[in-house]
Amino acid sequence: MVDVARILWKFVVGVKDFLVLLLLLLFFALLFAALNSAPNPGNVRDGVLNLSLEGSIVEQPAAVDPLQALLSGAAPMRQYRQRDIVRALELAAEDDRVKAVALDLDRFTGGGKVSLGAIGEKLEAVKKAGKPVYAYATGYFDSSYQLAAHASEIWMNPLGGVLITGPGGSRTYYKGLLDKSGIEAHIYRVGTYKSAVEPYLREDQSPEAKEALSAVYDEYWDHTLSVMKKARPKAKIDALLTDPAGEIEGASGDLAKLAKDNGLVDRLGDRIAFGDFLAEKYGEGEDEEPGSFASFGVDAMLASKLPESGGGAIAVVTAAGEIVDGNAGPGVAAGETVSRTIYRAIDDEDVKALVLRVDSPGGSVFASEQIRLALQAAKQKKLPIIVSMANLAASGGYWISTPADVIFAEPGTITGSIGIFGVLPSAENALAKIGITSDGVRTSPLAGEPDVFGGFSEDFDRVAQSVVEDGYRDFLGRVADSRGKTAEQVDAIAQGRIWAGGTARQLGLVDRLGAMEDALAEAAKRAKLDEDGWHARYFDPPADMRFGWLGSFVGARYADLPPMDLFARASWQQTLAQQMIFADLAGLLSVKGIQARCLECAVFAPANAPNPAADLDAARWWSFLAR
Repeated sequence: MVDVARILWKFVVGVKDFLVLLLLLLFFALLFAALNSAPNPGNVRDGVLNLSLEGSIVEQPAAVDPLQALLSGAAPMRQYRQRDIVRALELAAEDDRVKAVALDLDRFTGGGKVSLGAIGEKLEAVKKAGKPVYAYATGYFDSSYQLAAHASEIWMNPLGGVLITGPGGSRTYYKGLLDKSGIEAHIYRVGTYKSAVEPYLREDQSPEAKEALSAVYDEYWDHTLSVMKKARPKAKIDALLTDPAGEIEGASGDLAKLAKDNGLVDRLGDRIAFGDFLAEKYGEGEDEEPGSFASFGVDAMLASKLPESGGGAIAVVTAAGEIVDGNAGPGVAAGETVSRTIYRAIDDEDVKALVLRVDSPGGSVFASEQIRLALQAAKQKKLPIIVSMANLAASGGYWISTPADVIFAEPGTITGSIGIFGVLPSAENALAKIGITSDGVRTSPLAGEPDVFGGFSEDFDRVAQSVVEDGYRDFLGRVADSRGKTAEQVDAIAQGRIWAGGTARQLGLVDRLGAMEDALAEAAKRAKLDEDGWHARYFDPPADMRFGWLGSFVGARYADLPPMDLFARASWQQTLAQQMIFADLAGLLSVKGIQARCLECAVFAPANAPNPAADLDAARWWSFLAR
């Protein structure tokens, strides 16, 4: 018995020692990762700025929980902050050590039009500084070609091709599915063009929604094409757009030959040939990998020169992503988080003005009002408030813009969508199919409402619709006060309709067309700061230590996407489409509170990666609907 106890004791001690050793190894691994994750400015040397984009470009990258990623086995898509790439290109144009820029778009998944335009302008500035820009990809699509068009020389893999299609396509509608499953979607909305909830009400797109989207698509795409043609005038893009099948058949399906013959690309070669070409011109790389050339990355470029910090500070607060209640990390415009960030900025004595950078399709009305009130507090402190609209500033994104002294947008900005809605599902018909009914006693017309199991009463529907209509009147009033219009004038251009930036300016929804630099300059002017007497100070949500240290362990997993040739891209888009269906269905149950949200704006948002974790949600949905 004593021997057994001694053996057990040794076993317990051994397990304890093993766990202690494991924790120590983990600690030192984390320490090593933290020390090595900091960019080294010494890595910038004579050579090429390698702008390798393996993911999407966004206004504010979303936080990724590395532990969750490791445990789920789902590799997150990498996101690049637009202003980081813009600044890296600005520095590259000025730094004599930078001889050229390599734009690797093989795994680029897209970005908003405003983001692509801002980066395209900086690529042009690099070329004007006498430094060539070289682009490479297996296949070029709308977003990637918008960037590649600015290159001095475009390379493409001989097995790839160029396929430019323009915006548009179909979306899914669920009325038939909801009817068959017995789910009743109770929709309360205001706005003739508020098509965000149409997938739950109709089996097709309404004429009003088609009219609004067609107008925005035409303006959006005309501007995009004009920029691409200006950047690459010799490219025969129109032929590929008007008769793509005929053009491709005429080239016997050889997309690479078609692209080269039409001036869309300059050279055909694989990645190694591209690297060898750069190595011959700018020097060999330090490693012995085939195709290696003397290069450094964006992080090293940014670390080579710190931003200016002299003079008065202009606070920049970003509201990016869906507007939601409560707190959230970067990439989500949570009401508590963004409003608290604004209060933190205006409490800083060095801050002389505030710029709100908006890139949001909207969301919760309550959270939108939280953010608006924080901006009102800034106005009470006599601080100039400037709004800079990025890719999207629709619905709630416009709501939070109303306190601004000046609103800047760009031609590619999607804004408006002034309208609100509420959605609540009930399951009385679904339950009745499996023999479950409900009954009870009510002490008032609203007792027990909303009754998810027995169905909503007429009184509740009337109350809910009345509340939504009152919220719409509030929205109109806020816009009218801020834009110097009557509520009737705003209503005529509201009704949930979206507008592109140029038309929005003509309608008076925005004041000027301009980029972030213009908004900062206007803020400095209104704060009466000298031209060189100010700097931008970015106020971001507090970072979580897990995302900084442990993030380095999943960093290598960002590159799990295959090269984006035609068929790989099509497969990837199918995965996105499947996830969109389940996201729409999940949205029916997850909407909390009255919403000022533009769901139809998703097509204009930066591309996101497929998330394998969504398969679990899909399985749950089909399991639920099959019962």
